[in-house]
Amino acid sequence: MSSINAKTYESISPVSVAFLGLGVMGYPMAGHLAQAGHRVTVYNRTAAKSEAWLAEFNASGAKHTHALTPRAAAAQADVVFCCVGNDDDLRSVTLGADGAFAGMQPGAVFVDHTTASASIARELAAAAKLAGIEFVDAPVSGGQAGAQNGMLTVMCGGDAAAFAKAQPVGMAFSRAFTLLGESGAGQLAKMVNQICIAGLVQGLSEAIAFGQNAGLDMNQVLDVIGKGAAQSWQLDNRGKTMVADKFDFGFAVDWMRKDLGLVLDEAKRNGARLPVTALVDQFYADVQHMGGRRWDTSSLIKRLK
Repeated sequence: MSSINAKTYESISPVSVAFLGLGVMGYPMAGHLAQAGHRVTVYNRTAAKSEAWLAEFNASGAKHTHALTPRAAAAQADVVFCCVGNDDDLRSVTLGADGAFAGMQPGAVFVDHTTASASIARELAAAAKLAGIEFVDAPVSGGQAGAQNGMLTVMCGGDAAAFAKAQPVGMAFSRAFTLLGESGAGQLAKMVNQICIAGLVQGLSEAIAFGQNAGLDMNQVLDVIGKGAAQSWQLDNRGKTMVADKFDFGFAVDWMRKDLGLVLDEAKRNGARLPVTALVDQFYADVQHMGGRRWDTSSLIKRLK
């Protein structure tokens, strides 16, 4: 069974691309690029994951390849996509003798989908410019399901010309791929996204716990309030699994704490006051201490039971 779900792809001329990082997001994202007709070279720190990807996406006779270093993967690519874990991981695949920047052709574009700091985006944009290549920071929202369905929302920062090269290719796994400003703007927009989610999930957790204590049929209540002003993606997609006490899927608490750490660090720099976000970050620390490091972020409700 394919790791990606069917999508209608916009017809554009195939290009050579690389994808660095075949985790739960990168694996299906790279798959959509292959299914859209692009020539894909993949790189993953654990080569077995690259080999599994090739076995799946070359099954129909395609000739996608894998490389043993980021530099080798990027050598022939017009666009290099990347989705790794954090700032340090990002430096490891971009910089140095084996990094992608050392192998990229002049004018090629590096598109980073890692949720990382705005400062690393600006650092790598400057390094790319010195190397004669282009860089777009482009974190995503939509989770694993969005990656599998090719329906991610991509928030971009960088030069307009670089964005224009990357956007039609990146639409293979996206429903929206939008330039929001100069380098770092994509990462800052992703921080805004995570601030919103943190507050929404805590509010939903308190609402469901309150309703359960009050003896209400919360599945029925969610159906009703989901048709009114309380409606949200979190309510629609996580409300009933929260009622059912199911959290073994989705965006992990560990990842959310990483993201909220980036948010709170940035807030110290720009002077934003985030009392609710800081509190919810500590609530997620409580969930980690309960053994929920890999639970879905909706597991905030576990603290209330």
